[in-house]
Amino acid sequence: MIKHNKNSRLVHLVRHGEVDNPEGILYGRIPGFKLSERGHMMAQLAADHLADSGRKIGALYASPLLRAQQSAQPFAEKFGLEVNSAGALIEPKNKFEGMRTRGVRAALQDPAQWPKLWNPLLPSWGEPYARIARRATRFMDYALQEVEACQIPGDVVLVSHQAVIWVAHRKLNGLPLPHNPAKRRCELSSVTTFEKRYGRWREVAYVSPAQGLIVSGKDTGAV
Repeated sequence: MIKHNKNSRLVHLVRHGEVDNPEGILYGRIPGFKLSERGHMMAQLAADHLADSGRKIGALYASPLLRAQQSAQPFAEKFGLEVNSAGALIEPKNKFEGMRTRGVRAALQDPAQWPKLWNPLLPSWGEPYARIARRATRFMDYALQEVEACQIPGDVVLVSHQAVIWVAHRKLNGLPLPHNPAKRRCELSSVTTFEKRYGRWREVAYVSPAQGLIVSGKDTGAV
């Protein structure tokens, strides 16, 4: 259940569904990584969840990467919207892109890659957490302002990636941005919901509509 002021507009940060990635590649911003068949089902469950909650969606934005665009399609069809591409929602750039998550070529098992790990607080292997937080939260502000300025009824859905959503969550909840990527609470096709009251964002809900599919799914390749 979403606990919020019933008259408020909400912004829902939705993670993409499972990616077709049998080789376990750290895909980052590499183009062409699409949803698996199960990933499409996960994305549909996320859209169904918001529709079943009774929320009206007035605007839909997604990262330009294929897996996010595909994950946004069920929302577009369910609510009769266009998918607006937003570079601010894209996966963070990462120096391990193209490497494997397991096996002899696994990034963290290759001593040649260890210098990239010199500062996990930044992090040194990719886009700084502070920059991710800034672009994500600024876009949340922008998207909300757009629907209000245009007097478009309904909430906003932003389809993005695990790192972007989790760093925004930490920033808006007053938590330190450095974290262990293996312990993010941001499952495939999860929905993290925010409300802005008195000029401040607050998180009002987190749900995992595709939980039943995640048990048998593969969540590899995120950076």
